[in-house]
Amino acid sequence: MAVSDARINSLRVTLTVVLALMFTIVELPDSVEKARPELLLLLVIYWSLSAPRIAGLTFAWICGLAVDVLTGPILGQHALAFLLVAFLTHKFQLRMRVFPIWHQTLTVLMLLALYEFLVFWIDGIIGPAITAWTRWLPVLTSTLLWPVLVAVLDTWNRRSR
Repeated sequence: MAVSDARINSLRVTLTVVLALMFTIVELPDSVEKARPELLLLLVIYWSLSAPRIAGLTFAWICGLAVDVLTGPILGQHALAFLLVAFLTHKFQLRMRVFPIWHQTLTVLMLLALYEFLVFWIDGIIGPAITAWTRWLPVLTSTLLWPVLVAVLDTWNRRSR
């Protein structure tokens, strides 16, 4: 995460978010659907660490609201969860940026688990929540995707400009 804020522009952030939203709504086979990584949330975390001036709390809330509009049964559920994760990412941003990648990955695992728990909790309030263990598969797949995402986006940010 050594890429400076000056090298990242809004167009780059917007492009990755649009691609992640497209990934969110694309149909996947049932066997893979349950393990679909939370790519947009990973991007919110990444951009909050790499470009906090561009990707702030409003950015996270808008991304969560977009997920609500596209997939959610209740408006604001994912927006609230994205906002909480982005807040914690911003709060610990300076510490997380200097972590080695394995430590950063564990921190992202905790943020993803918090997100999934919050969505699970809200699902339980509005109706019967899905309590199967497969609900937590996206946390695992997203955590495994984090080091790859960081490597690709850091390389892209360093080479461009």
